[in-house]
Amino acid sequence: MDHNGQTSLSRRDLLVFAGLASLGAGCALALPPVGPAAGRLRVDLADPAENLRQVVRVTASLDEEEVPWWFNGIIYGMVGDEAPRPLFHFEGLEIYWMAHLSDGSYELTGGTLSFFRDLETGEMLREFRNPYTGKVNQVKAAAQGGGRGRGFNYSVDGIRASWRLDDIPPEPLRLEWHAARDTVWLHNRTAYPPGTPPPREQRQTMFVPLAQFNDPTVRNLPTLFSSTVIQPWFRWMEMGDAPGHTIWHAGGTKIGSIDELPAEFRERAEAEHPERLTARPPAA
Repeated sequence: MDHNGQTSLSRRDLLVFAGLASLGAGCALALPPVGPAAGRLRVDLADPAENLRQVVRVTASLDEEEVPWWFNGIIYGMVGDEAPRPLFHFEGLEIYWMAHLSDGSYELTGGTLSFFRDLETGEMLREFRNPYTGKVNQVKAAAQGGGRGRGFNYSVDGIRASWRLDDIPPEPLRLEWHAARDTVWLHNRTAYPPGTPPPREQRQTMFVPLAQFNDPTVRNLPTLFSSTVIQPWFRWMEMGDAPGHTIWHAGGTKIGSIDELPAEFRERAEAEHPERLTARPPAA
């Protein structure tokens, strides 16, 4: 997910999107599940179609429905050999729609919205005194997303930007599953489209209960996630060509609907970015 306001991409990174592009691409046979509970998996992750089905319900849903995620975390600044400097907290919403395509693949669309909070007071930031420049910056929300044809295509040939399918060669889907005790998790790395400005890196882990992962009737799994993202300075920080970058660390979960959002977040989102509260495609 690109939270920098410099492109129209978004995770989860989503995951980009976070998650929207965050599952990466690689080999049609999944890596063998690793961990003491791997033998308790009742899902054949060596089957390309089954592997795709699992990543769809972990990330979003096998049904065409809105799938919102709620997350929060902290953002650091990193310059040279200095220790990472905490800058501010953040919280946000990502909301996905997984469309079923006629060729058996899926397209993940949606968007993300994040607001920033003061490290000490917890209040939402409208201004930020930049410790690197001494200037007072006007803080902008991180809001972006894409509709049909501007999302990410999920198939046994990998996860690729929908609008770049002709430019990005297919690579068999390869995912890193693990299991221990009562939990299954998936490590993944965002595959950013060519031309995305560096530095860009996102690593994410998504967690689901083993019992529900093994249950084929559960079409939308109750997933939790944790991720770390490296990306350039925010434009609104007015850093110019100054060296360095930001580091995001976040954790979050799928929620049942936007009715579960914290009241302060939802009120501001409705007032300033109401379009980011839905991923439902417009009626044809």
